[in-house]
Order: sequence, then structure tokens, then C-alpha cells
Amino acid sequence: MRSEAHAPRRERLSRARLYLVAGSASGGPDWWTAVERALTSGAVDVLQLRDKELDDAAFLALARQARALCDACGALLIVNDRVSLAALCDADGAHVGESDLPAGLARLLLGDERLLGLSTHDAAEVEAAHGQGVDYVGLGPCFSSETKTLRRAPGGPALVVAALPCARDLPLFPIGGITPENAASLVAAGARRRAVGAAVLRAADPAAAALRLAGLLPPAP
Repeated sequence: MRSEAHAPRRERLSRARLYLVAGSASGGPDWWTAVERALTSGAVDVLQLRDKELDDAAFLALARQARALCDACGALLIVNDRVSLAALCDADGAHVGESDLPAGLARLLLGDERLLGLSTHDAAEVEAAHGQGVDYVGLGPCFSSETKTLRRAPGGPALVVAALPCARDLPLFPIGGITPENAASLVAAGARRRAVGAAVLRAADPAAAALRLAGLLPPAP
């Protein structure tokens, strides 16, 4: 797995299938231990570090720990929102949402070398992402979530069906309440990737949960 860390970031992103969004909100009090267990399974391709409550200094210290863990396990590291900290912790990129820095400004701060992800919520937003300098999109919410208050009604498989044609060459990660029980419906809708949080981090065995969720995806092309 370590040799994968030396491959170009966009090449690795194009092969990524399981994306883990991690922080105290999605994982509970033992979330970091759960992250370590999940990544050592080898099933997680991308780790997004997301914690709105930490100040920049604490977040940076945690992100540097995450960098070392991702290097050891062959995963990409993405920081949520903290675009200005991406270079300081040597993250592979940053992810922004509708209440964060606009994607165009985030790209200016990141430069061209690092990855930029964007949260989207419908087909029109996925289409618009092509003009914003992003490398991938998250799409959701797909299902209801116990760890996040939703601003929009979950779109389910229909959301994926409508948005996938608009993604074209952009990797698209459905997100929001995805579990082993509902994951198959997104695969049937055409999804080849997924982003998860609590389904892995709150599982009794995070490594087994990550392996199961990755195994429910179709084989990589």
C-alpha cells in the first residue's frame, strides 16, 4: 500500500472507490481509533478530515497525524474547509461545501497540484462543478443521517440516476446515510463510488465495516 502514496494524486483519485469522512460528529468519542482501524483494513482510498469545532492549531496537529496514517495505508488525505492549512499538513487536497470558501477561491489558494472537492446536491450543481476547477464532487444527501441535520430531503437512488450523466469525467461520490443495507440501491442506480462516515466509524469493527462497504461496490474498471 505504501507505494501507492507515490502515484500522482489525480491518478489515485480516479481509482478511488471508498471515501471516509471522519470527525467527532460522525464518529463519536472514539472516532480516531475507528479511523486508524478502518484505514489499516486497506479498503479506504480517501480520508477526509472534518471537524468544525477544532481551532486551526488543533486541527493542524490532527491533520499531521492523519497524514502519517494515510501514508502508511496508501490513502489520500483531504481536509474539509481548511484550505489554508492543506499545504501546512501536506494534505492531498481540500473539500468545500456551500457554506465554505467558494470553489474558485479555494483553487487559487490550493494551486494546481492539490485536489479540490465540492459538495453538490443535484444534477444542476454537478453540471456547474465543471467550471469551478474541482477534481471530484460529493453528491447528497442520498439517505437520512443520524449524525447530521439535513437541509434538504434525501434524494435516494433517483438523485444518483439524475446526476451521474452530468458528472462525465468527474469522480462522483454519493454521500449521506449510506449503510450496507441501502448501498446496493445506489449501485443499481449506477454509482461506482461512495462516501461514508458513521457506517464505518460507529461500527463495532470499523475495519470489517470498511471492507464490507468497499466489497459491495462493483469491481474497479
